[in-house]
Formats: sequence, C-alpha cells, structure tokens
Amino acid sequence: MNRLAPTRLHDEHVVLEPLSLDHVPALEAAAADGELWNLWFTSAPAPGQARGYVEKALQGQADGLMLPFAVRETSSGEIVGTTRYYDYVADLPRLAIGYTWYAKRWQKSHLNTACKRLLLQHAFETLDCVAVEFHTDHRNLDSQRAIERLGAQREGVLRAHKRRPDGSLRDTVCYSILAGEWPDVQRWLGLRLQRLSQAPAITAAD
Repeated sequence: MNRLAPTRLHDEHVVLEPLSLDHVPALEAAAADGELWNLWFTSAPAPGQARGYVEKALQGQADGLMLPFAVRETSSGEIVGTTRYYDYVADLPRLAIGYTWYAKRWQKSHLNTACKRLLLQHAFETLDCVAVEFHTDHRNLDSQRAIERLGAQREGVLRAHKRRPDGSLRDTVCYSILAGEWPDVQRWLGLRLQRLSQAPAITAAD
C-alpha cells in the first residue's frame, strides 16, 4: 500500500493541506507576490500555468512518487505557497522535500522553518523514513544556506543533473538528514522557530 497518503499537517504557525485543484486561484495570487516565476531558481508557475502545475503534482501523487501540499499561514488564513515530498523510495523508506516556494512577503520569515519541521516530523515519526533529502541548484546560495540552517548535512554535487526552466543545465547540491539525527534537528528547529516567530518578517528571497 502506498504510504504517501494525502494528509493534513499543522501547528500554531502553518497548515499543510493536501494539494488540490481548488488551490489553483490562491497559488496564482501567491506566485504573483514577487512575480516568482521570473526567478531562475524557483519552480513557481507563471500566470495562467498554476492549473497545469497542480495537475502535474497530482499525477506524481497518483504514481506514488510525490505528496504535494498547499501552505496556509494561520494568522492570515491565506494560501501562501506550496511544498511537497518527492522521489519517494518505499522499500527503505526515503524521500526528498522540495518544490517549495512562498509569496515574497513570507520569505525569510518563520514560515519555512515551521513547514520543514512539520514535514520532517511526519517523514521520520509517521512514515519511518531512514533519511530525508534536500536538493538545490548550485547557484542558489540562499537556498543552500537555508537548508544548512535546518541542520542538514551536505552530501555532494550531481553535475549536469537537471535542466532549468530556461533549458540551461544545472548542477544539483544534495543534502540529507538521517533518522538518528532527527531528535537533535527537531530541538534545534524548535529553538529557531521560537526566535523567528518573534521577529518581523524580511522579504528577501529565501
């Protein structure tokens, strides 16, 4: 049985809802905050492309390889972005967290830490994953720093691994957190989230 069943994850900061076509208008609006489709390192859909973006994610879910979420910020009640599990390997199990983007006003806030804590907790404590991976473009230094702040360890670089939306080749930097590392990472994320949630949001790209 596919263990990547749609599920709702939440805490006092954020709700991760199973992605559906009902989220398309809200995701269009979230991506418009900062015109995220113009950023070479993001997967955010361009205007008019959110429906296709969601349909592709749901196909990955139907194939048992992905579990996509819409991100709802609790204080405003708004859908502010999306994230997902992907590259699921059931026999270990192991998966990656990515395809993450947020409306510009929520970047560099507590939101990303809250989302990652929920996703990591579910992966290790419910799905019994042995490891969780993170992948990012080697040119996206902000993303690499954000992943390292989560407590993930850098594994290496896969050269000429994927094509960017503009067709150019990207090298992918790979990180991971092992199940045995999760208790320490969980404590660190709790402390970081407490500090970030008390600070004003910064709107630079995360």
